[in-house]
Amino acid sequence: MFSEAINKNLTINKVPGVNILESEADYKIELAAPGLTKEDFQINLKKDTLSVWAEKKTTETEEKKDYTRKEFDYFSFARSFVLPESVDADKISAEYVNGILNISIGKKEAPASQNKEIKVS
Repeated sequence: MFSEAINKNLTINKVPGVNILESEADYKIELAAPGLTKEDFQINLKKDTLSVWAEKKTTETEEKKDYTRKEFDYFSFARSFVLPESVDADKISAEYVNGILNISIGKKEAPASQNKEIKVS
Protein backbone atom coordinates (compact mmCIF):
# COMPACT_ATOMS: atom_id res chain seq x y z
CA MET A 1 0.00 0.00 0.00
CA PHE A 2 1.33 3.43 -0.95
CA SER A 3 1.11 6.22 1.61
CA GLU A 4 2.66 9.66 1.85
CA ALA A 5 3.33 11.66 4.96
CA ILE A 6 2.78 15.36 4.36
CA ASN A 7 4.38 17.75 6.78
CA LYS A 8 4.61 21.05 4.98
CA ASN A 9 3.66 24.62 5.73
CA LEU A 10 0.49 25.05 3.73
CA THR A 11 0.02 28.33 1.93
CA ILE A 12 -3.49 29.69 2.15
CA ASN A 13 -4.40 31.88 -0.81
CA LYS A 14 -6.17 35.03 0.20
CA VAL A 15 -6.90 38.43 -1.23
CA PRO A 16 -4.01 40.84 -0.66
CA GLY A 17 -4.46 43.77 1.70
CA VAL A 18 -5.11 47.20 0.23
CA ASN A 19 -4.55 50.78 1.37
CA ILE A 20 -6.48 53.55 -0.39
CA LEU A 21 -5.24 57.09 0.00
CA GLU A 22 -6.78 60.32 -1.29
CA SER A 23 -5.07 63.63 -1.86
CA GLU A 24 -6.27 66.79 -3.52
CA ALA A 25 -4.79 65.72 -6.88
CA ASP A 26 -5.28 61.94 -6.94
CA TYR A 27 -6.15 58.63 -5.35
CA LYS A 28 -3.52 56.00 -4.57
CA ILE A 29 -4.13 52.29 -4.17
CA GLU A 30 -1.38 50.24 -2.50
CA LEU A 31 -1.86 46.49 -2.87
CA ALA A 32 0.45 44.11 -0.95
CA ALA A 33 1.39 41.24 -3.28
CA PRO A 34 4.92 40.00 -2.53
CA GLY A 35 6.56 37.30 -4.60
CA LEU A 36 5.09 38.40 -7.93
CA THR A 37 6.54 40.26 -10.89
CA LYS A 38 5.01 43.14 -12.80
CA GLU A 39 4.23 40.72 -15.64
CA ASP A 40 1.93 38.72 -13.32
CA PHE A 41 -0.55 41.62 -13.01
CA GLN A 42 -3.40 42.70 -15.24
CA ILE A 43 -5.23 45.97 -14.62
CA ASN A 44 -8.35 46.94 -16.51
CA LEU A 45 -10.77 49.89 -16.40
CA LYS A 46 -14.33 49.31 -17.59
CA LYS A 47 -16.65 52.27 -17.14
CA ASP A 48 -16.21 53.18 -13.47
CA THR A 49 -14.71 49.87 -12.26
CA LEU A 50 -10.97 49.29 -11.92
CA SER A 51 -10.11 45.58 -11.81
CA VAL A 52 -6.76 44.21 -10.68
CA TRP A 53 -5.83 40.56 -10.91
CA ALA A 54 -2.71 38.49 -10.78
CA GLU A 55 -1.85 34.92 -11.53
CA LYS A 56 1.36 33.00 -10.89
CA LYS A 57 1.97 29.38 -11.71
CA THR A 58 5.15 27.53 -10.83
CA THR A 59 6.22 23.96 -11.34
CA GLU A 60 8.99 22.19 -9.47
CA THR A 61 10.33 18.93 -10.83
CA GLU A 62 12.78 16.64 -9.12
CA GLU A 63 14.13 13.68 -11.03
CA LYS A 64 16.16 10.90 -9.49
CA LYS A 65 16.88 7.38 -10.52
CA ASP A 66 13.64 5.41 -10.98
CA TYR A 67 11.21 8.25 -10.07
CA THR A 68 10.09 11.75 -10.80
CA ARG A 69 8.35 14.08 -8.39
CA LYS A 70 6.49 17.09 -9.72
CA GLU A 71 4.80 19.75 -7.61
CA PHE A 72 2.62 22.57 -8.78
CA ASP A 73 1.99 25.89 -7.09
CA TYR A 74 -0.72 28.26 -8.18
CA PHE A 75 -1.57 31.68 -6.83
CA SER A 76 -4.21 34.09 -8.09
CA PHE A 77 -6.43 36.88 -6.85
CA ALA A 78 -8.75 39.55 -8.19
CA ARG A 79 -9.89 42.86 -6.70
CA SER A 80 -12.27 45.43 -8.12
CA PHE A 81 -12.78 49.06 -7.13
CA VAL A 82 -15.69 51.27 -8.12
CA LEU A 83 -14.20 54.68 -8.88
CA PRO A 84 -15.89 58.01 -8.17
CA GLU A 85 -16.92 60.37 -10.98
CA SER A 86 -14.00 62.68 -10.15
CA VAL A 87 -11.48 60.20 -11.67
CA ASP A 88 -9.65 61.07 -14.90
CA ALA A 89 -9.28 57.76 -16.80
CA ASP A 90 -6.33 59.17 -18.77
CA LYS A 91 -4.35 59.71 -15.56
CA ILE A 92 -4.06 56.14 -14.27
CA SER A 93 -0.64 54.53 -13.82
CA ALA A 94 0.75 51.51 -11.97
CA GLU A 95 4.14 50.50 -10.60
CA TYR A 96 5.24 47.34 -8.77
CA VAL A 97 8.03 47.99 -6.24
CA ASN A 98 9.24 45.78 -3.36
CA GLY A 99 6.13 43.59 -3.27
CA ILE A 100 3.67 46.50 -3.42
CA LEU A 101 1.55 47.34 -6.46
CA ASN A 102 1.08 51.13 -6.46
CA ILE A 103 -1.76 52.45 -8.60
CA SER A 104 -2.12 56.20 -9.00
CA ILE A 105 -5.47 57.51 -10.23
CA GLY A 106 -5.60 61.19 -11.14
CA LYS A 107 -8.62 63.36 -10.51
CA LYS A 108 -10.32 65.57 -13.05
CA GLU A 109 -9.58 69.22 -12.64
CA ALA A 110 -12.32 70.87 -10.64
CA PRO A 111 -14.68 72.79 -12.89
CA ALA A 112 -14.92 76.50 -12.40
CA SER A 113 -17.35 77.36 -9.67
CA GLN A 114 -20.87 77.30 -11.00
CA ASN A 115 -22.25 79.07 -7.98
CA LYS A 116 -23.19 82.68 -8.50
CA GLU A 117 -25.73 85.10 -7.31
CA ILE A 118 -28.18 86.42 -9.84
CA LYS A 119 -29.70 89.83 -9.19
CA VAL A 120 -33.32 90.38 -10.02
CA SER A 121 -33.85 93.56 -12.05
